[in-house]
Amino acid sequence: MSIGEILAVLRRRWYVMVPLTLISLLAGAHLYRSVPVAYQSQSSVALLDSTAVAELAPAFGNPIANAGGSLVVTADVLIRTLSGTDAARDLQGIGVTDPYTVGFAANTSGPMLTLTVTGTDRANVLEETNKLTAFAGETLNALQAAAKVKPAYMVQTAPVVLPQTPVPQLKSRYQQVLGVVILGTTAAFVLSFLTDSLLAAIRRRRAVEAAPARGRGRRKPWGRQLDATALLSGYLALAFFIPSNLTLPGMGGVGTPANVFALLCLFWYLAAWITGRIRPAPGTRLPRVVMCLLAFSVLGSYLANAMRGSSHKEVLAADRGLIGLLVWVSLVVLVSAGIQDRERLDVLLRRAVVMGSVVAAIGFYDFFTATNVADSISIPGLQSSVAQITTLDRGSFTRPRATTAQPLEFGGMLAILLPFAVQQAFDPVRRHLRAWRRWAPVVLMGGALPLTVSRTSIIGALIVVLVMVLRWKPERRWAAIGLLMGAVACFKVIIPGLIGTITALFASFVSNSDSSTQARTVKYSAIVPYLTERPLFGRGFGTFLPELFFFTDNQYMLTLAEMGLVGLLALLVLLFTGIHQGGAIRRLARTESDRELGQAFFASALVSLVIAATFDALSFPMFAGVFFLTIAAGGSYLGFIRRTAPEPATVESPCSSTNRPPTADRSRVPAR
Repeated sequence: MSIGEILAVLRRRWYVMVPLTLISLLAGAHLYRSVPVAYQSQSSVALLDSTAVAELAPAFGNPIANAGGSLVVTADVLIRTLSGTDAARDLQGIGVTDPYTVGFAANTSGPMLTLTVTGTDRANVLEETNKLTAFAGETLNALQAAAKVKPAYMVQTAPVVLPQTPVPQLKSRYQQVLGVVILGTTAAFVLSFLTDSLLAAIRRRRAVEAAPARGRGRRKPWGRQLDATALLSGYLALAFFIPSNLTLPGMGGVGTPANVFALLCLFWYLAAWITGRIRPAPGTRLPRVVMCLLAFSVLGSYLANAMRGSSHKEVLAADRGLIGLLVWVSLVVLVSAGIQDRERLDVLLRRAVVMGSVVAAIGFYDFFTATNVADSISIPGLQSSVAQITTLDRGSFTRPRATTAQPLEFGGMLAILLPFAVQQAFDPVRRHLRAWRRWAPVVLMGGALPLTVSRTSIIGALIVVLVMVLRWKPERRWAAIGLLMGAVACFKVIIPGLIGTITALFASFVSNSDSSTQARTVKYSAIVPYLTERPLFGRGFGTFLPELFFFTDNQYMLTLAEMGLVGLLALLVLLFTGIHQGGAIRRLARTESDRELGQAFFASALVSLVIAATFDALSFPMFAGVFFLTIAAGGSYLGFIRRTAPEPATVESPCSSTNRPPTADRSRVPAR
């Protein structure tokens, strides 16, 4: 469906689009006038050592001041106490009834706290901020008195920034108004196409009943015909070449230009589907069904978050989680239901590999120049969703991230695309191309994985090698093993110390002497209380924020905390569905090329299953987008393969498999 056709439908059904849009604008204006403006006031306090701090710890006798040897820990104890229900009840008793937050001051590493009160009465907000500031000092004194600390050893609070004059918070107000307008406009858009589809069906029925006269010629719509492959190629270009930390203001990490474009593509698909111009190809339902299970778990966790009285930050995070879910749904629907032609699906997968190799090449540049190209990219209208991203080092090496947000995302994304690069290099369809064009993506992606100096990348590469190489014929297998050994030797010569650093990473992991591994495993037990509190649907998808809780560095642990056991089950079903699709493609394939394609899907899904335990994979937009795209592509390929697979022979029809039309030989017909 082209842009001209979309505009033509909206023009014909103006009596649906215009009134509903006007109603949404009027509702937004009414909401703007009726919703009171929220005001916010802040103050900051610092913790000061006791007068007896000159004595060496632990001689000066204050266990709170010496908890961990730093007043930062003392500040953390105070923050947790003030954020508890007992403190909230005491504050209500002294007149602090509006929502408040207590946390570490931004961009500081010392024991400095920021106290914030938000309400609709400007004068009352200022008074409540004064009370909260005084209450913080009283609470710290009470904690130390309960620990029987002598006054000379007590830590004191000192106001650094006095309660500020409350300032209006118009952002939340505008967000509500914009949400109403977007909802109304979306409803008008969908109803316009639904009305056009219903009226077209009525016209067709009448035309069949009464032999129609010669009708007027239909005007050819302007603009080139769009299809799902073209739109998804645009999504991939935005995802790969705009740094994933650059987002639209106010949307957090989910507001990348690629995600916004994916949501617009979903509207395109809905318009084409409602008007009957696109029908999902047979046999491609599995990814969409599994996606429904994940959507059900996300919506259940969203309701669980709404019912538990969460903070304002968690509510906003849950809203962003729903936006992220819509992005993933749009990718799965566009790939599995929007692509009707096998050749167009081949084109999409090939474009994904080419763009991924460009990102890998940028990673090479980052590694050898000890810089980050993404740091120098600035796009008007976009802002960084991750504060102060700098180059990360391990040993004496700079860990590249190219246009991704983190080296782990960089390595994970390349690891799930590498099997398809290998498959395309051996594909008979591409034998007419020069060797460097076929093998350059393999070299770039495979070579960039060790440069990240991370266990995640090496594990992903090893899984790809084991799954792909072991199924090859002996001559190809031994040649590949020889090339891999030569590549390791080249890395050892060209980049001295890299192989040793990677080996030391795994050695420290096995001996449990790595501080990074220990920090992660300690957090696993910290998830248990949150899971015990809400075992089924968790606290809410996207609400387990590091600034409120801690980093999990494990997608399964994060899913347990945010979506509970139901969410973890849905995630595992999704991952194993990808593995099943790869295996089914290999079993049903009639050509060696398709069998290797199935093995590539199997390897990619297995990589995702394993490395999801090494970092919070779905929190990174580029990795998540590529992951859902490959899962949906596997379901679409499986549908195409099943429709061309021979039917099993039966007693009644022992030769039924020969009745099918022969499948075209892909090795002689190069795809575009």
